[in-house]
Amino acid sequence: MYNILIGGAAGQGIDTTVSVLEKAFKRSGYFVYTVRDFMSRVRGGHNFMLIRFGNEVITSHSNELDGIIALNEETVMLHKDKLKEDGFILCDSNLKGDFDAIRIAMTEKAKELGNPRVSGSISAGAILKLFGVNPEYVDEILEASIKDAYVKINQDAARFGYDSVERKYPHLGGEFRDYMLINGNQAVALGAIAAGLKFYSAYPMSPATPIMEYLSKHGVMTGVVMEQAEDEIAAINMAIGASYAGVRSMTGTSGGGFALMVEALGLSGIAEIPVVITNVMRPGPATGLPTRTEQSDLKFTISASHGEFIRMVISLRNHEDAFYQTARAFHIADKYQIPVLILSDQYLGDSTSTVEMYDVSEISSNSPIISTDEDSDYLRYRITENGISPRRIPGKGNYFVTADSDEHDEAGFITEAADVRISMVDKRMRKLDGIISELEEPEFFGDKDCDILIVGWGSTYGPIKEAVKTLNEGSGQKFGALIFGDIYPLPTKLLLEYADKADTIINVEQNATGQLADLIRETTGIYCNGSILKYDGRQITGEEIVSRLQKGGYYE
Repeated sequence: MYNILIGGAAGQGIDTTVSVLEKAFKRSGYFVYTVRDFMSRVRGGHNFMLIRFGNEVITSHSNELDGIIALNEETVMLHKDKLKEDGFILCDSNLKGDFDAIRIAMTEKAKELGNPRVSGSISAGAILKLFGVNPEYVDEILEASIKDAYVKINQDAARFGYDSVERKYPHLGGEFRDYMLINGNQAVALGAIAAGLKFYSAYPMSPATPIMEYLSKHGVMTGVVMEQAEDEIAAINMAIGASYAGVRSMTGTSGGGFALMVEALGLSGIAEIPVVITNVMRPGPATGLPTRTEQSDLKFTISASHGEFIRMVISLRNHEDAFYQTARAFHIADKYQIPVLILSDQYLGDSTSTVEMYDVSEISSNSPIISTDEDSDYLRYRITENGISPRRIPGKGNYFVTADSDEHDEAGFITEAADVRISMVDKRMRKLDGIISELEEPEFFGDKDCDILIVGWGSTYGPIKEAVKTLNEGSGQKFGALIFGDIYPLPTKLLLEYADKADTIINVEQNATGQLADLIRETTGIYCNGSILKYDGRQITGEEIVSRLQKGGYYE
């Protein structure tokens, strides 16, 4: 397995270079996992990306580097200490600094070719040569991804880079050529499309914006209407209105935008209009760190909006999960006529991974709960044993379809009667039994007879999985982990089972207060013995988890 870093300032073409490299590595058979670390600015600053690739499944990033591709001196100074003993630095021959490096006349050659922006293709060609990857893959990728007028010059640049270095590493092979290469936000968009999404409304907010960009780009082909709203309040109300009119709808944002949506979230709850809401988390409060990652919105999402109503919260663990859980969210929302909230984060949303082709054969794109009977006594909010009332679409058939943000009776008319209020609250709350019956237990990996149990949720899945594997291979103790996808209501069967076996329970989260640990204690009475928490805006790695466990570096 290899790991390289490409770093420089915003505007130096890092993303384009990485896009070419990760596609070339995948075409050569490698599994690829790429993470992006960038500042909230258009020009300048320090941005970098990590491409990890190999002949086995990769679930996370790593900070241990085989190579650094430095577009400026700052990249070398900031990351050289993470370079392995036999690692390399690749840079332009004009780059200043007293360090050993493979230097190529990128700027000079790019000018000679007639376009200074092709230096990224020169570095890409050099990297492929160092790792023994066929340069023809770059030719194919460039032909497919850039304008015809620029293909030849970039191909020549890549060939120059390829011929400028000697091969350093063996090609490891791999069986992942026919897999997909996709980021977490695209996976969410595809899952929604597979589930029959017809209307998406949002206001641009990093790091959720790529979802709306993807749906906008492919809306005509997929039959999805994408509306860029004037703000997040309008976005969620549009989505609720579209759902009331009979189509599967969705909105997406990050924490600050979700804060504006909470009143309308309650409208979905009391009017029993299904809607799917994605919160791609970033550090807060207020503007916080717009382009960084965190898991600090869990408690907020669980309790958002005033009053009491049923909702479901699903956290996305990886790029495969993002597709299938998003599709499932629509089914749950429609079946129980509730808001379903999806928690992702910048790390998962912006990272790219190799993924086996998605299977859509069992994903339904039709609402399973639209009532088709024509009885004259139709009651939109009929009291039922399971809490789910018949739902019809306004304008279809000779019946009156209503919805209201006030408390209402079975027919949907406003009421202040105490007995009706109690009946309606109880009816809505009875949906909880059905939702609990559909909960998916957290994924367990590690030693089933574990002495130490790690718990986590969402995108900590990959780092924790790597940490558990490392710990079980060399620590002398038995480690296991439970990583939650469904997180509210909290599934408890496996948690109770493994907590009873383990001597120690350690919580790993990307926040400052241990929100999952609090939820576990509130739901089950189980106390975590400690927490490994990270909240600097950067995702934890498997190596960090191992180090902090071995050194006792967790909070009691």
